Amino acid sequence: MDLIRDLKIQVNTYYDSLIEFLPKLLIALVVCFVLMVIIKTIRTRSINFIKNKADDKLLVNFANSIFRIVNSTIVILLFLYIIGLGSVASSILGAAGISAFIIGFALKDIGENFLAGIIMAFDRPFKLYDVIRTGDIEGSIVSMTLRDTHIKTSDGKDVYIPNGQLIKNPLYNYTKDGFMRMNFTIGVDYSSNIDKVRSIILNTVKTIPGVLTEEKLPSCYVKNLNTNSIDLEIYIWIGTYVKEFSGMEIKSMAQSKCIENLTKANIGIPTNIMELKNYDAALKMANQ
Repeated sequence: MDLIRDLKIQVNTYYDSLIEFLPKLLIALVVCFVLMVIIKTIRTRSINFIKNKADDKLLVNFANSIFRIVNSTIVILLFLYIIGLGSVASSILGAAGISAFIIGFALKDIGENFLAGIIMAFDRPFKLYDVIRTGDIEGSIVSMTLRDTHIKTSDGKDVYIPNGQLIKNPLYNYTKDGFMRMNFTIGVDYSSNIDKVRSIILNTVKTIPGVLTEEKLPSCYVKNLNTNSIDLEIYIWIGTYVKEFSGMEIKSMAQSKCIENLTKANIGIPTNIMELKNYDAALKMANQ
């Protein structure tokens, strides 16, 4: 009988505690819901403001990720305070501070990449789809997270570069100003009229779709005097914001059309000459 009486007392105690706790829980849910709506509205307006000012999807996505983490943390801590677990919330904050200090030493690379990501998000050395090179990696920007930057190489590889590496190493942005230069070489005979050859080449590349002819003009110069040919280096500029043709397609069309027009103008395009000597035959002739 004592056991049953103690059990009833415990049940009544838990029931009273539950009845006392339910209003706090209800208030916490309502307040947190309202706060989430307010925070979401503020975040949306802030993101739209950044989007209109920066016109940079990379920065917008990065800022949105940070806002989500901060907003979720605020809502969780407020919920704990309202339901009477303020000491738990304080402990979480204290533990988070100490943990961040300790983990900062153990995982300094992650912290470094995180800070580097924040710096690059606001300093913006590149935008979405910019073509960059760092070290021996070259490709276009796909996305950037708190830890790394996603790059797609020209041969289809997906490379994830830690943000800290982009901060510490030289970074080449080929398309930041909207222009990218490409070049190729064509060899012609020594008997060719170089001025005529240069004129044909320049007039040809100007007709290629995608080659800029106003902001940046094509150019052609003598590069090398080889054994059997004169090499001319051709430079063309393309607009990186025009997606109708890729850079490689434009370069390929320019090379093919230049060869075609030079051939029509009877300009010789020599190949490498290989001289073969038969020493056995020469010795036989000398002995006869």
